[in-house]
Amino acid sequence: MTIPSVNLSQKPEVTGFFDPGSNTITYVVRDPGSTACAIVDPVMEFDLAAGRLTFESADQVIAYIRENDLTLEWIIETHVHADHLSAAPYLQQELGGKIGIGEHVQTVQDTFGKIFNEGTEFQRDGSQFDALFADGEAYQLGDISCFALHTPGHTPACMVHVIGDAVFVGDTLFMPDGGSARADFPGGDAGQLYDSIQRVLSLPDEMRLFICHDYGPGGRAIAWETTIGEQKAKNIHVGGGKSREEFIKFRTERDAQLAVPKLILPSLQVNMRAGEVPEDDEGDMMLKTPINKL
Repeated sequence: MTIPSVNLSQKPEVTGFFDPGSNTITYVVRDPGSTACAIVDPVMEFDLAAGRLTFESADQVIAYIRENDLTLEWIIETHVHADHLSAAPYLQQELGGKIGIGEHVQTVQDTFGKIFNEGTEFQRDGSQFDALFADGEAYQLGDISCFALHTPGHTPACMVHVIGDAVFVGDTLFMPDGGSARADFPGGDAGQLYDSIQRVLSLPDEMRLFICHDYGPGGRAIAWETTIGEQKAKNIHVGGGKSREEFIKFRTERDAQLAVPKLILPSLQVNMRAGEVPEDDEGDMMLKTPINKL
């Protein structure tokens, strides 16, 4: 599909909130001409050893939105995250807004519904979310024109969101010195990831690009804003015209060396449910640990 046209004159205000536990950046994106805002990739903290959920990161976001008298219209998940739990339901309860994700979440739900041995009561049609974005689908944030791009490779449901002159890339790309996301999770594909990245990099060079994770490679300070042009020139995995074959070889070899994210099992169970924690027959929140399934 052809990428929709971009209105570079629309410049949303973007504020990032860094969660050190998962190295995730949550964004509040504001239309400067109104009170409308969106939240991108919110975090709910989970102490794995204690089995305890908390909302420090989400509470910071809530405080910011209330202090600035903003109106939450969207809570956007760029994909079903495997390294942190989503705080989307908590934020919606406090502030309203619609929870949206890419329509291919159904593929993710089907894959992991089997891995976690979910029963027929677990719907695999994406109905846990308020909106399922199709490739190229347009939407509004206040007066700002937005659209979503399907960018599979890291996961089948990954989507990049273009809001005015700002691009929210999820895990598809990291900062230029961080490279790109892994592609070895179920449903991932290094060739698809390369193609998706090239699609993102076909956007105008001057567009601002905001990433979902940063780990401060080489000890540098945490950062989360770059540009399309900088990624094209300097990204260590795809910049400077690296070929599809080079990328697939590197990504495959690199992924084989990576450890499984420590929160992958709780994250997937919660995030494929739009942030809701599954419950047992007595109504108590309960998570599963499948053995030798990943």
